[in-house]
This record gives sequence, C-alpha cells and structure tokens, in this order.
Amino acid sequence: MKAVFLCEDEATFRRVYADDVIDAIAALTRLDATVYRRRDLANDPAAFSDAAYLFSTWGMPALSETEIQTYLPNLKCVFYAAGTVRQFAAPFLRCGVKVFSAWAANAVPVAEYTTAQIVLAGKGFFQAARLAGGGNYAQAKRQASLCRGNYGAKIGIIGAGMIGKRVIRLLKAYDFSVLVFDPFLPDDAAEELGVQKASLERLFCSCNVVSNHLADNAQTRGLLTYPLFSSMPRGAVFLNTGRGAQVVEADLCAALRERPDLTAVLDVTDPEPPPPDSQLFDLANCFLTPHIAGSSGDEVRRMSESMLAEFQAHLQNRPTRCEVTQEMLKTMA
Repeated sequence: MKAVFLCEDEATFRRVYADDVIDAIAALTRLDATVYRRRDLANDPAAFSDAAYLFSTWGMPALSETEIQTYLPNLKCVFYAAGTVRQFAAPFLRCGVKVFSAWAANAVPVAEYTTAQIVLAGKGFFQAARLAGGGNYAQAKRQASLCRGNYGAKIGIIGAGMIGKRVIRLLKAYDFSVLVFDPFLPDDAAEELGVQKASLERLFCSCNVVSNHLADNAQTRGLLTYPLFSSMPRGAVFLNTGRGAQVVEADLCAALRERPDLTAVLDVTDPEPPPPDSQLFDLANCFLTPHIAGSSGDEVRRMSESMLAEFQAHLQNRPTRCEVTQEMLKTMA
C-alpha cells in the first residue's frame, strides 16, 4: 500500500522527519517521499487515490469530508508527528480514517519544562533574577524570601491530561504536596497518582505554584479569573504552558498590579503573541516566553519516531498507544 507526505511547510516536515525515519517508513510500504501540499491534492486527485497512509506534522492542512473522500478515498490512517489534532482530525474520523498523534511524545518536553519552572518558582527565581540583573541585590533577596522554597510546598495542577499526569509523575522526585483540579479525573486515578483532588478555589488559595494544563474548549475558556488570581498565597506563582484562552488577561493583570508579590510565567497567551499594547508587557512580575515548552531542536525527532512506532504496530496488528478518537477530541488540549 502507498504512503504519502502531506504538509504545507516542507522545511518543517523535513526537520521533524529525519532521513532514518523516512527510510524506515519506505521499508514498510510503497512510499512517495515528495512532501505534498493541499493544492497538489486538487491539482491531481488521481495521484492520491491509492494512498492508504498519510504522514504529517505542524502544517497539516484541514480537509473537509468531501475533500477526503474525493482526494483520498482509500486512506486508512493519518500519522501526525505533532501534538493537538483538533484543527483537522474530526472530518477524517467521520470518514472512518484512523488518526494517530504524537501528543504523548510532545508531552515529554512540556512536562520537563513545566517541572523545571515549578522548581525555579519555589526559589523565587523569576523576580529575583530580574532584580539582581538590574543590580538590586538586596531587593532581589527580599523578593526571593517571599517564597517558601520547595520543601513541602503545595503545587496545583489544573488539568490531569497527558501533560498534567506526566508533570505529576516528575514532581514525585521532590518533597511536594500536589493538588489537582480535573473534573474528568476519577478518584481511583487520583489515588494512583498520589494527588488530592481539589476545587479551583481551593487550589488557587492554598498552592504556592499553580500550573495550567487544561484543554482548550468552550467550557474552559475564560475559566481563570480575578477572584482566583487574587486569592493566591503570598509569593505564589502562576504558570501557563497550556492554552492562553483559559486566562482572562485583564483579570490576571489586575491581580499582578495589586499584588507585586505574585508572579506569572506565561509560555502561552491569547492571542499569541500578545498585541503590542498588551498590559502583560508592562508588568515587572509577569514573564513571557514565546511558546517554547513544546518540542524544539532535536526534540522534534521524538515525535516522528513515535509515529513510526505506531505505524509499525498498526501494520503488525499490535496494540497502538496514540490513536485519537472522537470522544478524546472533547477533552484533548
């Protein structure tokens, strides 16, 4: 059966799919190694009529059910070497095409990044580093003293999906107490993870560090508001490596202005990047990074290797790990 590559950005595709992964795919199926774009499907539909497997990554075009049925009538599987598939997966699933995502592989660097930020937050690193870098050593020491350190600190995790769970497991190496807000987390799963389930209100008012990992959907947008941020303990830190839309930016900014002891570390915003007139740029206790928590550098290879492993398992009728279902789309990030 034939496999094809489909991606709007060939440079990105070649960066994610190293030559050895492409060679391994070619050894398993009849491969057309050209990286096609959406327009190529429309220009020559017959060329793709026998394609059974599609490989992609960031830059995967969103196709309608009609386009899938017209251009890819024999497609069996999509292997997506990146994280969220929300922007394209549903029409494929409705057409009976299996969709596999490297969300688990992409969760690894996000969880590593988040865990590192949590540990640094406990030491008062962010504001102290900014003040010390400006020569204000005494003020930097005073700011760091507001944080209680990492021994016995309470860490709040919002959302116990793939990334949230991985963060929780990494935190086991430290002397933390972990609270979790996730309406979908069963009690027995919370017990297995060694965490306490808590309301958002309890999580924010009692945790020294709060980290957001909620999926982006209609129910979660605008969920994190001023009453939550303003209730945080003295010297607390809010981290966001999930999605920016869960945060009401004006509310976060108001709390940060009123409470200079609080810190926000935001790897994601809504919109992204923030507009030039965003209040986030004016706050000394807000630290912005350009969406770097996910896979970058050589880390991207982990994602294509993950999809190769899924392809091999599928061909050999072995259990797969990363198939996405319609039901999963409701709660995936």
